Amino acid sequence: MKIASKIIIGCMSWGNWGKQFSTKEQVDMIQFCTENGNTTFDHADIYGDYTTETSFGKAFLESGIQREDIHIISKCGIQLINEKRNNTIKHYNYSKEYILNSVTASLKNLKTDYLDTFLLHRPSPLMQSEEIAEAVLELKASGKIINFGVSNFTSSQIDLITDKIPVSVNQIEFSLTAHKAMSNGTLDKMQQKGIQPMSWSPLGSVFRENSEQSKRIKLVLKELTKKYEVSEDVLLLAFILKHPAKVSPVIGTTNKQRILNANKALKINIELQDWFELLVASQGHEMA
Repeated sequence: MKIASKIIIGCMSWGNWGKQFSTKEQVDMIQFCTENGNTTFDHADIYGDYTTETSFGKAFLESGIQREDIHIISKCGIQLINEKRNNTIKHYNYSKEYILNSVTASLKNLKTDYLDTFLLHRPSPLMQSEEIAEAVLELKASGKIINFGVSNFTSSQIDLITDKIPVSVNQIEFSLTAHKAMSNGTLDKMQQKGIQPMSWSPLGSVFRENSEQSKRIKLVLKELTKKYEVSEDVLLLAFILKHPAKVSPVIGTTNKQRILNANKALKINIELQDWFELLVASQGHEMA
């Protein structure tokens, strides 16, 4: 599956869950990202309490950018408690009717006729692969979605779905501080099946937590930033990008300089021993 840009722009914090950008500010961000090669925008129906898709769609119409020049991802399945929805508890819904209605709503909100990539947001213990496959096949046949994938699915959950319908994407948590996907079979499965990995929270907790793990990593980063002449965030992304599964990071920043920094990571090839030095710092012990 072809992803429009290797570094994906996560839009979760553009609206009510973050910066609360005005339409003008969103237009500016969309134009800035596309001008710098970041043409993939990651959404979910729930972002901003079901409002961010709508505000993005309005800004996209005003941006003057052609639809074929960007790649839009969105997700459904999580049901939040919301005044506009008859939910009494947070839960998941993957009935055929719900999937079809959710995609139709996302298309309306995003002001587009199709999603380049549609994902199931999180696995549900009650999901039925046959019903999901029926919905996805109908959406593809109608041209409402181009690619189908999942998010936060384990290897066995991927097998459950791919038994009925091909999966082209799995968006997971993966970073230097959250690297279980390398050892629990998730990234192995994606390489085996030709599934495109996307990584949310790709910088991990290095800058969010003052933990012993973060302290160890920062000591290594301090030396490596001198060697590679880039900032710490660039190296954290380069660590992910070196993995043979060819992971596409989903960056949540709304800071323009950090977006430009993220793009620099595409040109950094961390040397083998430097890569393992970062992993060892994260683990807190040498390789077995």
